[in-house]
Amino acid sequence: MIHGISFLPQHTNVPFIKGRYLTYTLSVLMILAVFIAYFTKGLNYGIDFKGGIMMEFKTTQPADIATMRHQINQLGLGEFSLQEYGSPHDVLVRLEHQPGGEKGQVAAVDKVKTSLGAGVDLRRVESVGPKVGEELISNGIQAILWGLLAMLVYIWLRFEWQFGLCAILALVHDAIGVMALYTIFGFEFNTTAIVAILTTIGYSINDTVVIYDRVRENLRRFKKKPLEELLNLSINETLSRTILTSGSTLLALFALYFFGGEVIATYSLPLIIGVIVGTYSSICFAGPLLHSFNLTLETSEEAKEGNASNAQK
Repeated sequence: MIHGISFLPQHTNVPFIKGRYLTYTLSVLMILAVFIAYFTKGLNYGIDFKGGIMMEFKTTQPADIATMRHQINQLGLGEFSLQEYGSPHDVLVRLEHQPGGEKGQVAAVDKVKTSLGAGVDLRRVESVGPKVGEELISNGIQAILWGLLAMLVYIWLRFEWQFGLCAILALVHDAIGVMALYTIFGFEFNTTAIVAILTTIGYSINDTVVIYDRVRENLRRFKKKPLEELLNLSINETLSRTILTSGSTLLALFALYFFGGEVIATYSLPLIIGVIVGTYSSICFAGPLLHSFNLTLETSEEAKEGNASNAQK
């Protein structure tokens, strides 16, 4: 039999299930820290959610984003974002709402236009109100909840209810882990954060399914093996694959973070946190949870027979 590349010795036997109470404690502490930070400090909402001024510029030469960002930063207009879109000559600038009502907004637009100098043409100005931000928050929460529900249904149909419930608990754990970046450390929470959370749970469920598939396979092969040993065997058998997959993903994300520029770094950092937390939860949280729900071969087979009979009906 030909084996693939293995990062770890063939008979690695790390006692993940025996140490489950330690990992549970770490996860609970992390979740509590996030909730305490959220209710005491709140989220540092970005322009996407708070509203502000959006300006579209056209440059005669390819836009020098770094120089333009420095020029706007010197104006002291508060939080802003600047990005290239469409073509190298198109630049989108967003400013937070300025004090002074409508006159304050007009004055801010004039300052930005003047600071960018000749060769930069202001094409469009829009004001984004706080109500739009509230709708974005609502839509983002719905996107995360619908994503979790779809994954619950998928795991439930592919495996059994214990697998589905444990997988969703692990995914909620991962989403909260990414939120630590925005609650505890105060990073700006914008639409990129929603994308990062959705990407994280999508990545994490892939790792979790691989482990669960091995658990189901071993349930059929070792019918008399104690559940703790069987789960530990399954996690260790997939450990090399999990580490190699996460490691290669992290190499790409670290390259983006260090060499991709400021805008890409703000997107890649939550993904780095998400991959680390997702890998941890797949190994140390999602697998051991099956032991806490007392998964057995009998319950697995009964659920499967019930699904088959329902399908025939």
